[in-house]
Amino acid sequence: YPPEAPELQIRKMADLCFLVQHYELAYSCYHTAKKDFLNDQAMLYAAGALEMAAVSAFLQPGAPRPYPAHYMETAIQTYRDICKNMVLAERCVLLSAEILKSQSKYSEAAALLIRLTSEDSDLRSALLLEQAAHCFINMKSPMVRKFAFHMILAGHRFSKAGQKKHALRCYCQAMQVYKGKGWSLAEDHINFTIGRQSFTLRQLDNAVSAFRHILINDSKQPPAQQGAFLREYLYVYKNATQLSPDGPLPQLPLPYINSSATRVFFGHDRRPAEGEKQAATHVSLDQEYDSESSQQWKELEEQVVSVINKGTIPSNFQPTQFCLNRYSDNSKFPLAVIEEPITVEVSFRNPLKVPLLLTDLSLLWKFQPKDFSAKHDGETKEQGMCGEDMVGTEAIAEFLINSEETKVARLKLFPHQTGELHILGVVYNLGSVQGAVSLDGIDPSVGLQTGKFVSNGLSVRGRQDLEIQGPRLNNTKEEKTSIKYGPDRRLDPIITEEMPLLEVFFINFPTGLLCGEIRKAYVEFVNVSKCPLTALKVVSKHPEFFTFGGNTAVLTPLSPSASENCSAYKTVVTDPTSVRTALLSSASSADFGVGTGGSPEVIQVPLPDAVLLPGASVQLPMWLRGPDEEGVHEINFLFYYESIKKHSKMCHRVLRHTAVICTSRSLHIRATVCRSNALGDEEGRGDSMLLFVDVENINTSETGVKEFHIVQVSSNSKHWKLQKSVNISGDKGVYLYHQNYSKSSF
Repeated sequence: YPPEAPELQIRKMADLCFLVQHYELAYSCYHTAKKDFLNDQAMLYAAGALEMAAVSAFLQPGAPRPYPAHYMETAIQTYRDICKNMVLAERCVLLSAEILKSQSKYSEAAALLIRLTSEDSDLRSALLLEQAAHCFINMKSPMVRKFAFHMILAGHRFSKAGQKKHALRCYCQAMQVYKGKGWSLAEDHINFTIGRQSFTLRQLDNAVSAFRHILINDSKQPPAQQGAFLREYLYVYKNATQLSPDGPLPQLPLPYINSSATRVFFGHDRRPAEGEKQAATHVSLDQEYDSESSQQWKELEEQVVSVINKGTIPSNFQPTQFCLNRYSDNSKFPLAVIEEPITVEVSFRNPLKVPLLLTDLSLLWKFQPKDFSAKHDGETKEQGMCGEDMVGTEAIAEFLINSEETKVARLKLFPHQTGELHILGVVYNLGSVQGAVSLDGIDPSVGLQTGKFVSNGLSVRGRQDLEIQGPRLNNTKEEKTSIKYGPDRRLDPIITEEMPLLEVFFINFPTGLLCGEIRKAYVEFVNVSKCPLTALKVVSKHPEFFTFGGNTAVLTPLSPSASENCSAYKTVVTDPTSVRTALLSSASSADFGVGTGGSPEVIQVPLPDAVLLPGASVQLPMWLRGPDEEGVHEINFLFYYESIKKHSKMCHRVLRHTAVICTSRSLHIRATVCRSNALGDEEGRGDSMLLFVDVENINTSETGVKEFHIVQVSSNSKHWKLQKSVNISGDKGVYLYHQNYSKSSF
């Protein structure tokens, strides 16, 4: 157009009215100019007139007419499609969007912004998508998911445009919406992108945190994708740790640790059975916890302690607990003995579908040396400060956890000084396995042991703390009305002075007996410690089952394996001039828990000189009597012993053994006595008695003993002796079969 063209003159008039804020006259002029420009096919001028007409209509005071949004849409379309001027179109869109937002028309503004996005400019599209996202979140009913979705689209376009910081900002804002909503795949994608963008910007802490969330989330990704996530995490983590190699060990996210399932065992592993020797069952980590059985052992220990202390239990008495778990009483500090191992069983779970390889796995601890015999306390030492001179640590070189597997690791500590030990957690190198697939049905863990599986070279060192929450308190009114938890001190043992350590072996101990049958076995006591033990006692709730014999027992077997030594009787000749013999018992009825006075459940073990020296062993005979009721019987033995030197922390030690005896029915004997006037004794005094003995075989089991051979009947009286009067079977002996009876008189 020439400068004097009437259309341009009208346009200049409109611009002048707009500048002096005479918006109504400006609108009329723009509207008139728009028509002239359209008639002349001057589309660029026409689009500008439409744009300014819409703005003038919006700025008119009192709003005599509504905002002509269609003017703006026509102008945008003209700029974009006819004039091919995206800068003017973008300006028009932003201006129109602001006008619509001022009128709370966020939905129309968002649609307008989204329509201008295209593939030709990532930066422009990112800006428009971000503004559209803010329109969705500012609506009267906020459309949160649309906001997050368009923020992710904006972040993606920012990333393509090379604007990493803006991309990271958009993804972080979107993450606030998707986090914790159960959209695990979306969370994985966002966290992965945040991690990579943060790593590119050298924000390594944010990158590690993002990749950590991917791994600890219940991911639904396929194994290949999870393996890629794990490798990314290890790579980023390794770069982050190289920046501060002397810093504290950070927390690792994998594998999961079930802290409440942690078990602690105090003491050595028991020696296995050797030949005829059967070791005491005692306690091990392989045994399941039984609250009823634990209570029985506690009562037995209280019984023997009460007897030792003349009927009273000391106020500082603490029942011995060898294995601590979530069900045991962990309110008190457990006691451990110097130079004896402490085994901690930690439960690991791999949530991923790819195996994890832990190397150099060991416990992390803190130790404070203390001399309990003096008042001097030592300085607290961390693991890295004191080394092996205070507490030895056993490490597992390689520990493989297969995909979605729960596996326990048993780690040991060896305290070399007395004091207070605090087990803090575990420390290890986390890595992935290269080629972790099964070959011909072989488990990957077998392959690792044979060297088929190796680490892919990426491994990082870190730690995980064992944080155990104690039981909820529910005793007082305040505790019932609030949520309070008591202490759990299973990981805080006190290391005491050296104590004796007893091992017990049973030789020729039967697993089956007849009811009332008496059989001899042998017990071997071994002191495997470096200090002598004394006051060895055994307590049981079935004292009638066993005895070590009375003081008159002089039988000492030459060989425990000799068959004749399995009997509790000895055959002796009663009259040198005759061939009659009698059976004398080395164990009297009083020895089997009857009439011993005091507490029959606590029995003194007759050690030579009442002391068992370090490294010494002693073998004693034990007579067993089958219970009177048939069936399977569990009989608990608790061996109690002390050190010659008294200690302030640990006064005694105990050893447990559970014997399982299966008894079957045997003989039923009825004896009747009447005075005899016809028979006289050897001295002719005539005060003889007739003793009738009825013996019945009541064993009806087809698998049990079908036949009994009665060899001899003896008397255990100081005033009477037996003489055979009638034998119904002559000199052939007496044989009893199922439900048979035999009757003899004396």
